Amino acid sequence: MKFPRNARIFQGQLDATPFASVFFLVLIFVLLGSRLYTPGVHVELPQADQELGGTDHPTITVAVAKDGRLYYENQEIVKDALEQRLREAAAQSHDLTLVVHADKDVTYENLVGLSLMAGKAGIYDLLFAIRPRVFSRSDAAKPVGPP
Repeated sequence: MKFPRNARIFQGQLDATPFASVFFLVLIFVLLGSRLYTPGVHVELPQADQELGGTDHPTITVAVAKDGRLYYENQEIVKDALEQRLREAAAQSHDLTLVVHADKDVTYENLVGLSLMAGKAGIYDLLFAIRPRVFSRSDAAKPVGPP
């Protein structure tokens, strides 16, 4: 069976107007996208130089902004209410671990106060969230797995 061939090489002029309009639309989206408001509080975690472990116990999370404001369950909360919530969580689950997402500019005084508050509430395990380290070229070349 023979199929008719209708394919011909394009020999007309290519119109650049559609390409230019798409290019300018993409440019507008990129420029305006960087200026969009992102809701929430920006917490910049400190970076670790080595890999750290986690926990296999149930966890609850508290975030601390650089100005000392506390956040629990994605809501701003005052210290007295946070202590009450921590007591309730500790009563519901034993071996509970408090994971603290603290900005790298948070004072030591705020962190100690939060750890003492957790201890009074009955939570004795405390972990600080960190950003994982950025891999260097020499780390990328190392094999993964047992030697």
